[in-house]
Amino acid sequence: MSAQPPSTLAIDIGGTGIKGAVLDAKGQMVTKRLKFTTPYPLPPEGIDSMVHLLTQFSAKFPETSRMAVGFPGVVRDGKILVAPHFESSMGLGQKADPTLQKAWGGFPLEAALEHSIGRPVRVVNDAEMQGLAVIARRGIEVVITLGTGFGFALYRDGVATPHLEMGSMPLLRSGTLDGELGNRARKRIGDDQWTLHVHRAVELLDELVNFDHLYIGGGNARTVRRDGFGKRLDRITVVGNIAGILGGHYLFADELA
Repeated sequence: MSAQPPSTLAIDIGGTGIKGAVLDAKGQMVTKRLKFTTPYPLPPEGIDSMVHLLTQFSAKFPETSRMAVGFPGVVRDGKILVAPHFESSMGLGQKADPTLQKAWGGFPLEAALEHSIGRPVRVVNDAEMQGLAVIARRGIEVVITLGTGFGFALYRDGVATPHLEMGSMPLLRSGTLDGELGNRARKRIGDDQWTLHVHRAVELLDELVNFDHLYIGGGNARTVRRDGFGKRLDRITVVGNIAGILGGHYLFADELA
């Protein structure tokens, strides 16, 4: 008897919502996308923790052979090095809680989830996972996500570079990209002024990495006016937010035919 084709539960963790869906062996979504509001505070383990909530969330879907998770922060070898959204008891942009910072720093989220759900798990940065669903895998490609904060991923010929937490960098005025381009800023200053900040950030990123193509995703991507990109427009694509889930298929690329 032949083995069943692998299926993947892909989960996209965001600052305001956590979304998930099941992908078949070809990477196609075969269930509805489910979502719940991201709670705070959210420690990595224990009662009402990230591991506990994701384990409960996974039980709402048909059983799959593996899980892929996109996490908003610095992830290395399945461990969380920096978790900007969850190091505060109230979310991104708020004063950090030393207890949460210590709990998240170096937390082995991938291994903890594997132990909890009893299936293979892979965890990467959320922008990186989203990019895997949309990049052409040629040249220097950049993915930015515009949501609660600012997500960033960089690829060369389809291979992700070590993650740069660009959202924490003070690149615009005296703030950070998370602070200037996150959803709170958009609501505070209005779409027109916020869009100008996005245009300027893209200009700075192009000067920094000289990208061949840039992809803009996240819940606020559709808000950005494209006419402000000027000559760069032919190197920019706005992508659907669903890519944050579809990219989970490619975390198991070593198993793909």
